[in-house]
Amino acid sequence: MANTLLMPKATAVWLVDNTALSFEQIAQFCKLHPLEVGAIADGDAAQGIKGMDPIMTGQLSREEIAKGEADPNYRLKLLEPKVRVPESKRKAPRYTPVSKRQDRPNAILWLVRNHPELKDAQVSRLVGTTKATIEQIRNRTHWNSANLVPMDPVTLGLCSQIDLDMEVQKADRGRDASAAPAGDTLLPASETESMGSRAPDMQPAPAAEDEELDASKVFAKLSSLKSSDSDDKDEQQ
Repeated sequence: MANTLLMPKATAVWLVDNTALSFEQIAQFCKLHPLEVGAIADGDAAQGIKGMDPIMTGQLSREEIAKGEADPNYRLKLLEPKVRVPESKRKAPRYTPVSKRQDRPNAILWLVRNHPELKDAQVSRLVGTTKATIEQIRNRTHWNSANLVPMDPVTLGLCSQIDLDMEVQKADRGRDASAAPAGDTLLPASETESMGSRAPDMQPAPAAEDEELDASKVFAKLSSLKSSDSDDKDEQQ
C-alpha cells in the first residue's frame, strides 16, 4: 500500500501559515492544485479547517521543509511511517462459477430439506445466493420449482464439507442454547400422580391416632384393675 498523506487540506493550511514553501511545493506534497493552495493562502478556501502539523504526525521532517524553502524546485518527500497499519481485508462474497450457477437452486433445496436449522444467511454463505431466492425455494414459489432436485452442495462443488459442517455446528449450538431451560421446571403430571398414589403408604400414621389407641388401652387396664379390686373386697367380706 502506497504511503499517503493524512488530512491533506489541513496539512496545506499549516504549511501555508508556518513555512516559506511555494504554492507549487505545497500543492505537490498535499496532492492539491496550486490554485487551491493560493485560495487557502487568500482565505477563500479551507475556511474553518484547523491546520495540522505534519512534523508532529511524523509525515514530514524539519530538514525536509528546510530543503524545500532553500530550493523552490525541490519536491518534498513524505516520511515512511514508523508503524504500519495492516489493510482491513473484507471478505468477498462467495464466487460461484458460471457453469455451476444453474445447480445452486438444487443445492438450496437440499440444504433447506436436510438442514432446516440453518438460517438464510448461512445458506447464502455456503452457496453464494440471496435470501430472496432461498425464500422462493422454501415456499415453492421459485420459477423452476417443479424441476428442482435436491443435490448436496458439497458434491456439486459449491462449498466444502468443512464449511458445511461448521455452519451446521453453529446452527446446532444456537438451537441448543435457545432450547435450554431457564430454571427449575415442574415435574410431569405422570410423576406427580404416581408420587401422590404412593404418598399414603410412605407416610407414617398420625401421632394423634397413636395417642388415642394408647389412652384406650390404659383405660381398659384401669377398669380391669378396679373390677379385680372390687371382687377381692367382696370375697373378704
